[in-house]
Amino acid sequence: MQDFPPRVATFFTGTDDAPSPDPDTRSPAAFLRWVLGQQKALIALSSLCYALWFLPMTLGPWIFGRAVDQGIVGGSTPALAGWALLLLVVVVIGSVFGIVSHTLVVRSWLVGLYGTLEMVTRKVAQMGHVLPRRSPTGEVLSVASSDSDEFGALTEIVARSLGQLASYLTVAFIVLTMSWQLGLLTLVAAPLLVGAALPLLRPLHRRQQVERSRTSDLTSLATDIVAGLRILRGIGGEQTFGANYDRQSQSAKEAGVAAGIWQAVVEAVGVLLSGIFLVALVWLGTREVGSGALTVGELITFLGYGLFMVGPIRTFFELAQKGTRSLVSARKAIAILEQRPPWRDPDAPVALDGTAALHDAASGLTVPPGVLTVVVSAVPEQSAALADRLGRYLPADTEPVAADDEGGLKGRAARRARAARAEERARIAALDEERAGREWGVTLGGVDLSRASLADVRRQVLVSDTGSQLFAGTLQDAVDPHGRLTREQAEHALRVANAEDVYDALPEGWQGQLDERGRGLSGGQRQRVVLARAIAADPPVLVLVEPTSAVDAHTEARVAERVAQTRRGRTTVVTTVSPLWLHHADHVVLLHDGTVVAEGHHADLLAGHADYRRVVARALDDQPDDQLDDQLDDEGVTR
Repeated sequence: MQDFPPRVATFFTGTDDAPSPDPDTRSPAAFLRWVLGQQKALIALSSLCYALWFLPMTLGPWIFGRAVDQGIVGGSTPALAGWALLLLVVVVIGSVFGIVSHTLVVRSWLVGLYGTLEMVTRKVAQMGHVLPRRSPTGEVLSVASSDSDEFGALTEIVARSLGQLASYLTVAFIVLTMSWQLGLLTLVAAPLLVGAALPLLRPLHRRQQVERSRTSDLTSLATDIVAGLRILRGIGGEQTFGANYDRQSQSAKEAGVAAGIWQAVVEAVGVLLSGIFLVALVWLGTREVGSGALTVGELITFLGYGLFMVGPIRTFFELAQKGTRSLVSARKAIAILEQRPPWRDPDAPVALDGTAALHDAASGLTVPPGVLTVVVSAVPEQSAALADRLGRYLPADTEPVAADDEGGLKGRAARRARAARAEERARIAALDEERAGREWGVTLGGVDLSRASLADVRRQVLVSDTGSQLFAGTLQDAVDPHGRLTREQAEHALRVANAEDVYDALPEGWQGQLDERGRGLSGGQRQRVVLARAIAADPPVLVLVEPTSAVDAHTEARVAERVAQTRRGRTTVVTTVSPLWLHHADHVVLLHDGTVVAEGHHADLLAGHADYRRVVARALDDQPDDQLDDQLDDEGVTR
């Protein structure tokens, strides 16, 4: 039986050879069948417990009717006591299994919820930087949060519906033996009433899709605003983005109200039809008593079952509603989970030598082994693109496919919109696979990175850029996420990054908790903790993209000096225009239009290359005079 916490070990190979088979993403219905199939034993046991929980309502009216006919009307005290004792036993059984069924169904709900969350997490880890090229961040977050809850709710309602179905069929059998007319009415009432409400589910489904999509867009917008809040404040863009968020939130609210109206209509129809069924059952039963076909006790039984049948009918309505919502969520989930990474390891991968020279054919850059190389460019995006190539990362040159928001589209138009989005996702995936499958153009020791396994590339070349994030957890987890370092090694990495103040600011030190994305830290503190993590990994080739752009000059000077000392003898590439880094560089490269146009020592380039001087002039002007004069004196250069 599937237990909690869920053990989902899929997305290792992209095939059913993984420890757990990949989910069935052929269609939303197929995905939901897979989700339910993962817990079939637990759902079956929950359904049985539900049926036993409903036992007092299933057998109670019949027992009570027999007690009236034989004990009260028949005047038999022993018969009355016997039926009362049987009713007590049934009630006790129902009470016990009510507790058990609730425990099991909460467990199945959590398994469905956290199982989906773990699948999304594994998919994000498997896809890495490729996933944001295909799907908006807010869409991924929505699948991991709200949609996973829908799948958990589906397992609960399926188990409850199966238990109610067993009780429903038992009641139908009992009333058929008492009166075939009333039994037939009871048997066919539920499917007829649910079928009458099915036409309302299509507009409900459509409006729930719109609500889900707009909520996802709102989540994406909120994520972007929070991530860029400091920048927005710096440029005075808070009001503009606040107005955009307000418009999107109103749009999401309108979609939610529309979906709520239709859901209320469906529930109202369910109550109305259930009431009509109950009135019809009472009217027919009264006539049967009047004609002598039924006893008083049997009429009481029918009335009890009439009230009881409202429950199963409403449960079946709820199943239809939650099934509709789950289909909407499943369509979103499979758009994420069906993605496949573009990387394919060669049949005979070649091992990389991290101590050899690194060469990029597109720019003409050659990084000598074992030295600190600083790449200077007037356009930061060009040096960042170079860093991506050195680490074998796909360029960020595509916009993710928007979430499904079909608005007022119906029928064929809605299907065309979904097909267009699927086609765009397939186009981006094909583009990624084409790029990842060809010669990469970056060699390490003369071996093109495409000829090595991706895992080997990641071991040999580590790229830490401005997009690197901190996860919620302890400071120790942030610096040493794999738990490989000794205390002394971790402290050394923190010192190299000049991040001791982060340790001092946390009451628990290494066990102090950091918020997601390090929100409790300043921008400079976050940047230095990220740098400490990169230093602690100690890769053969380390590529740092603007590692100290958010710190003051004095801190930057200490970081540059310590990194240069710590990484001496190993290959390090830093993309920056800061003179404090250039002062420690063994080798400096100037990029223009993404191509190497000059290289050498910082002092020589500063003295003899006009383009180089123009690129670093602003950084020189921004540097404190005392530090600048000392640096220029050391280098033999005058202002």
